[in-house]
Amino acid sequence: MSKITLFLLFMGIFGQLSAQNISFKKYEYVGTGASQHYQYLPMLAGKHVGVVTNHTGIIQKIVHQKDSTITVQNEHLVDFLLSKKVKIDKVFAPEHGFRGTADAGEVIKDGVDAKTKLPIVSLYGKNKKPTAEQLKGIEVMLFDLQDVGVRFYTYISTLHYVMEACAENYIPLVILDRPNPNGHFMDGPVLEPAYKSFIGMHPVPVVYGMTIAEYAQMINGEKWLKGGLQCNLKIIPLKSYDRKAIYPLPVAPSPNLPNATAVNLYPSLCFFEGTQVSMGRGTKWQFQIYGSPYLEKTAFTFVPKPNAGDKNPKFNGRTCYGEDLTQTPPLSQLNLSWLIKAYEQTSGVKTPFFTSSFDKLAGNKTLKEQLLQHKTEKEIRDSWQKSLKDFAKIRRKYLLYPSDF
Repeated sequence: MSKITLFLLFMGIFGQLSAQNISFKKYEYVGTGASQHYQYLPMLAGKHVGVVTNHTGIIQKIVHQKDSTITVQNEHLVDFLLSKKVKIDKVFAPEHGFRGTADAGEVIKDGVDAKTKLPIVSLYGKNKKPTAEQLKGIEVMLFDLQDVGVRFYTYISTLHYVMEACAENYIPLVILDRPNPNGHFMDGPVLEPAYKSFIGMHPVPVVYGMTIAEYAQMINGEKWLKGGLQCNLKIIPLKSYDRKAIYPLPVAPSPNLPNATAVNLYPSLCFFEGTQVSMGRGTKWQFQIYGSPYLEKTAFTFVPKPNAGDKNPKFNGRTCYGEDLTQTPPLSQLNLSWLIKAYEQTSGVKTPFFTSSFDKLAGNKTLKEQLLQHKTEKEIRDSWQKSLKDFAKIRRKYLLYPSDF
C-alpha cells in the first residue's frame, strides 16, 4: 500500500493531460465503483467469488486534504477483498496479465499469484472466455478493469466473453465502474460485421464515449451475446463523474500506455499497428511518437529496442524517422493527418505500407481504400458521420451519466 498526492500525480506519470483545446472541467475526486465497497460487499458475503481484474483494480481512499492538495491511499481490490474475508476462488486476468506486465499480444498462461497465492486464470491466448469448468463453484463474479474507451483495446472484448460465460452459467456479474479517460468524445468509423475480431467485436466507432459499465449495458441491451443471451448485471456506478472533467489514472492501464498523453493519442496512433510504421514501442515514448525507416529523413529519430513493454519491437535496432508528438495538445477527435502523411511519404516504397491487421483495426476496408485514393482527412471524416449519428442513438439508451453528445 502506498500514499500518493494527486497534485504530484497531475504533474507526474499521468499529469501530462492539460486542458488545452478541450473544454475540460477542473479535476474533482471521482468515487469509482471499487471505492464504494459498502454497496458490493453485501453481495459477496458468504459466497464463492471470481474476480476479473488486473493491476488497474485500484481502490483510492482520501486520507488527507489541505487546500488544493488531496492525499490518497492506494490498495488493490483483491488485497482489500481478502482483508474483508471475501472468499475469492479465482482471479481471471485479461491481456497483459494480472500484474499488467506482459507485452501486447503476448500469450498469458494460467498460474498462481506470488503475493496472494490465488489461482490465476488467463483470459488472453487460446482461452479468451471462461469455461464452465473454470467457473465451477463460483456464485458471483466481480469485474474491475480500467478501460481507455477505444474499440481495439481488448478489455471490452474480455468483458463480452465474461458476460457471455456468466449468462450461460447463471452467474451474476457485478461491474465496478471506472471513468473513461477518452470519455469526452466519440469518433471514427463504426465497425462492420465482416471485420469482427478480438480487437473489435461490436458495431461501435473507434472511440465510443462510454464507461465500461455503460458499455456492458449496451452489450446486454443490443443482445450482442451469443444467441441473444443477457447477463444478470449488477452495476456499482461512479460518484461525481463528469465526462469533461480530468481524471488522472492511478496506474498505467497497460505497459505501452505509460501516461495520459499516450492514452489520449492511442486512438489515432494505433492505426499504425497495421502499417510499416512504429508508434514508439520499444522506446520510452510509446504512442507519443511515430516513425519508420521508410519515411522521409527528419531531425527527429528514434531506435526501437526491447524493453518492458515490447520484447521484440517493430524495427528493432533500426533508425526510424518521424515526428515527436509528446507536446501535442490533447485531442477531442481522431487525428488522421499523421496516418495520411506517413502513407503519402511511403507510397513509392517497395515495402507495402499496410499489413494484414489494418482493416481489422479500421473495422472496414474503406479506410485503406480512401488512403489509396489519396482522400483528404475531411473527406474521410465526412464518410463516418451517418454511422456515427446512428450509433449515437443507440449509445444514449445505455448511459448512466449525463452526456452532451
